[in-house]
Amino acid sequence: MEPLGTVIILMIICISCLVFLAVRSRTPENAKLLPPGPTPLPIVGNALQLKINNLAQVLQEVSQRSFQFSEKYGSVFTMYFGAERVVVLHGYDAVKEALIDHGDEFAARGHLPLADDFNKGLGIIFSNGEAWKQLRRFALSTLRNFGMGKKSIEERIQEEAQFLREKFQDTQEKPLDPTYLFSCALSNVICAIVFGKRYDYNDKKFLSMMSLMNENFQVLSSSWGQLYNLFPSLMKCIPGPHQKMLKNSLAAKEFVLEEVEEHKATLDPSSPRDFIDCFLMKMDQEKGNSASHFTIENLAISTVDLFVAGTETTSTTLRYGIMTLLKYPEIQEKVHEEIDRVIGRSRSPCMADRGEMPYTDAVIHEIQRFISLIPLSLPHAVLKDTRFRQYVIPKGTTIYPILTSVLHDNKEFPNPKEFDPGHFLHKDGTFRKSDYFMPFSAGKRICVGEGLARMEIFLFLTTILQNFTLKSIVDPKDIDLTPVMSSIGNCPRPYQLCIVPR
Repeated sequence: MEPLGTVIILMIICISCLVFLAVRSRTPENAKLLPPGPTPLPIVGNALQLKINNLAQVLQEVSQRSFQFSEKYGSVFTMYFGAERVVVLHGYDAVKEALIDHGDEFAARGHLPLADDFNKGLGIIFSNGEAWKQLRRFALSTLRNFGMGKKSIEERIQEEAQFLREKFQDTQEKPLDPTYLFSCALSNVICAIVFGKRYDYNDKKFLSMMSLMNENFQVLSSSWGQLYNLFPSLMKCIPGPHQKMLKNSLAAKEFVLEEVEEHKATLDPSSPRDFIDCFLMKMDQEKGNSASHFTIENLAISTVDLFVAGTETTSTTLRYGIMTLLKYPEIQEKVHEEIDRVIGRSRSPCMADRGEMPYTDAVIHEIQRFISLIPLSLPHAVLKDTRFRQYVIPKGTTIYPILTSVLHDNKEFPNPKEFDPGHFLHKDGTFRKSDYFMPFSAGKRICVGEGLARMEIFLFLTTILQNFTLKSIVDPKDIDLTPVMSSIGNCPRPYQLCIVPR
């Protein structure tokens, strides 16, 4: 039996090598001008050289178990995530050159199998071509318009921040995990924009949706999620948490479609209430256009995109930010002092205050820089053979701009692994802008909700710190700020805190 087993193994190796050589012999001529990179193995590519639960670390930092790709091959290099060819952009110069200077060539969305299975190229985030251009333009226009309606977006955020304040007040200084309170608060802001209403924090259906979206973000950032993105055909057949993502996403879609049906029955074209009303009106305008991208499917997926993006990323940023302030109570105290001096305790914070609060603004920027929430960015792609520097990137190649390599650049941000609001302050205490601040990505695919997210983070954080002192239930020195998992997203470790009225 032993010799037979050895023969079988040798046959598998030989067949794999033949397949590999056959594929390489059919490689287009332009692929020979690809950026350099580590030699891939047949089928698995460079998967064995990757830390599945921390891709950004592998691509950026020195590992004891492998070489540092970006130093060995420069700031532009090729890898194979399973069978998929990927070009990695490392550092500010490479990322800026691609996403901003050559924005049109790198504006396409790359493959992300776990998301592609649900979105199927629809919606705002994962669409391409003319559909993406029209849907993104429509979403931006609608968000701007509702900022100037009967109740501005700023007023909606201020209102929701007060609901959150009341919930914190009700905790009576008992330890709590803030995850779902933050999710509910941030989700209610986007719900007001897309659904025209907010939900009670105890609404069971609403809480169920929060749970599903939180679970999807966790799975997408987990080892299971990354294995699926590397080997989608195989992982579809293997049970595990990744199998829940499609089910959860379909539940979110059903939630949206129920709202759409309600909107259809009560729509008044002379007075649109929200994003769904505006989309339905656009569908009616284009009902004679068989090529229109304004369809029920695109409405459902676009709304889910806004719902998820407007909830999970911003609520996770706030959760991570609060955790950071627990670890550094002296920084929290300085923010308290600035809030008391500029805003006081008798009125709600507003966006006009931000220009008078350089330290608080620096703390918020440093939170986003330090946590690098989406370290790899979402994947981009080139839709035609693209000359970039001395290389040619073949049509269809997935592009990963490593945002962490920009946010943690040690020339722009001394001691980038340390949390230091001074990274965004001049010596005289005024706020310091930086072109390296790219938590929302950059260029054509910059986050459609960037303006909303910036407003939410400032107003929620200042409202909380205006009214409360945040106390850790463990020694601040023992708080671990390293993410519990890191790939598409950086997920903070679970924690509890006590919220003490000021």
